[in-house]
Parts: sequence; structure tokens; C-alpha cells
Amino acid sequence: MSEMITADLVDLDLSASTKEAAARALAERMIAQGRVTDLDGFLADVAAREAQMPTGLDGGIGIPHCRSEHVTEPTLAFGRSADGIDFGAPDGPADLIFLIAAPAGADDAHLTILSSLARQLMDEDFKAALRTATDAGATAALIRGDEPEPTPESTTEPEPTPESTTEPEPTPESTT
Repeated sequence: MSEMITADLVDLDLSASTKEAAARALAERMIAQGRVTDLDGFLADVAAREAQMPTGLDGGIGIPHCRSEHVTEPTLAFGRSADGIDFGAPDGPADLIFLIAAPAGADDAHLTILSSLARQLMDEDFKAALRTATDAGATAALIRGDEPEPTPESTTEPEPTPESTTEPEPTPESTT
């Protein structure tokens, strides 16, 4: 999922209480990154897709998604809700919410994101890691499947180790 998701597209404290508010909060992050050009137009497309069939999945997952003329590049945003949000799943509210945005006509990109995410969500360790994550950059990296993005705390230089004070072992050449 390369750069479809970055730290700026992750909200680990999503405070929305409805699926519409959750989509708006995540879409605002997409707007801020220049990936969506018209917030209300994009949200109308998300709502139209949601009206066709709920996007809640068992296990506390919501995946609102759409193709829209207001999307500049395939994008994935992630939010985690402490209280859960009703996305219509039979087993109850979702605490892990993924908003997928694809440009109009980008059927392949849309399906690629959906299928890749669906495979990841079958992994219990992946879902557990999302539920306990504390860093947006590391969360984005986890979703992309690559190394965590450095955070300000992790970019400090390591402490130098004291130089070894032992003499090197003599070699046959040095003893003659």
C-alpha cells in the first residue's frame, strides 16, 4: 500500500460518534494532504456508497469507501474509536475504521486497496496491533506493511559505547 497511507492520515483517537462524523474526520485529513479536492462532494459519494450496503464487518471493523471525482490519488485513512461506531455490522460497532478513497474510474486501485486490507484484517495479530498502537507513523507503516516511520523520539542518536581497552591479539607477523 506504498504511500496510500501516511502518519497524517491516521487518527488513533477518533472522537466521532456516527459513521458520517467518522467519514468527515478522516476525509478532512485527506483534504489537508491534497488527496481530496471537495470535502462535501466526496462525503456525498461516501454516503451514496454506504446507502447501497453497510460497510461494517464482523470483528469491530468499518470500511467506508468509494470512487469519487473529488479524489486525486488512491488514499487510505485510518481511525480508531474508543467507543465504537455503528457501521451496520451484525456483531456491533466498529473501533477500527478505514476510509478508502479512489479516483473515479480507478476500479483497479479501489479493488487493490480493498483486497489487500481484507487480507490483513484476517490476521488477529494485525488487528491487535492496530488496537494497541500509540504512534501514528508506526501505525501507517504497519498498515502499509513496511518498517515504522521514524518519530521524533526514535530519531535521536544512539549513545556511544565505550571503546574497548583490550590490546589486540598479537599476530605472527607482529611477534617477529
